[in-house]
Amino acid sequence: MSEQTHINESILTEEIREHQRENRIDHMTYLPDMEDIGSQVMDQVIREMDHFDPDLYTEADVRKALAKENRGPEELKALLSPSALPLLEDIAQAAQAETRKHFGNSVNLFTPVYLANYCENYCIYCGFNCHNKIRRAQLDEDEIHREFAAIARSGLKEVLLLTGESRKRSTVEYIGRACQIARKYFRVIGLEVYPMNSDEYAYLHACGADYVTVFQETYNSDKYETLHLAGYKRIFPYRFNAQERALRGGMRGAGFAALLGLDDYRKDAFATALHAYLLQKKYPHGEIAFSCPRLRPIINNDKINPMDVHEAQLLQVVCAYRLFMPFASITISSRECARVRDNLVNIAATKISAGVSTGIGEHGEEVADKGDEQFEIADGRTVEEVCQALEAMRLQPVMAEYLYV
Repeated sequence: MSEQTHINESILTEEIREHQRENRIDHMTYLPDMEDIGSQVMDQVIREMDHFDPDLYTEADVRKALAKENRGPEELKALLSPSALPLLEDIAQAAQAETRKHFGNSVNLFTPVYLANYCENYCIYCGFNCHNKIRRAQLDEDEIHREFAAIARSGLKEVLLLTGESRKRSTVEYIGRACQIARKYFRVIGLEVYPMNSDEYAYLHACGADYVTVFQETYNSDKYETLHLAGYKRIFPYRFNAQERALRGGMRGAGFAALLGLDDYRKDAFATALHAYLLQKKYPHGEIAFSCPRLRPIINNDKINPMDVHEAQLLQVVCAYRLFMPFASITISSRECARVRDNLVNIAATKISAGVSTGIGEHGEEVADKGDEQFEIADGRTVEEVCQALEAMRLQPVMAEYLYV
């Protein structure tokens, strides 16, 4: 048994195991109100991931992948293999050259805005899970305005709106209204909310949303089942196909991520990239983005950490994404410390958050029932401090690339 598997299973208390036994629903079967678009992408990704054996790749395979100008899934596998780690300096240099060629020295800035932390899912690694005893809160329209106004004063022009995954509390209409308000303050609006049907994504796009990010968490459906014990999030294929439904609903872009450290990070990183790659081929107009989050401690469980994904492995994943999909945006969140984030944006990442809070209502004026954070952040720098750090590396902070006329 691997160290990481042992760490994950140690989180499962007897109470959780009992809940899992009594409330089990088939995690691979759609619920009645879930749209099934009939896509075959999931089957292809899972099949390729299952056949991926990282230990089969040699140093020669890695060097061959680096020498190629256009890299496919086979080269991606080599770049994610253990044999790539001794060549990480060469890989980083190649990734940096690719980044400069396509993005210059620009780095986009944004901040996440947590609108609510109510959740109906039972995900054992997440601070928002419905059985975790935290302060719950949801911003009303006045509070949303105050949050957005405070963020706008920092100079930021892009926000990522987040809620806990509760359709009852954070309805589609509530999220849509938040998008409409956000459009008054910002140029780019992203969403990281519960997966929806394509018509709901179309509605949110009409309200002002530009792109949707969904963390699949892990692409190993068996491990996924043990980590997601209840709620809509338990349904693996519905979550998997969320980005495709978003693109069908008119969203300009889609973001992809696995939560590194939940399972074999090499296989999860490969599946994440292949998922994005196949949708890019199917929807050429779609803008592709990656996030590379690692597990972080949560309230009431400070032992949740990715024991097998260290800084070298994180750099390996980021560089592999860049070399595989050169035009994709890569985000490094405040889960990482300032030193790690600065290093990654200097090499291959092209988007960084600043002035971050994962609690509810912490940007604007004090909210009476302010809610607790989703996880502990590691980089609490202000927007000004992040900009100064980027400029010190001779990188150009960019608040927004889009103009609406």
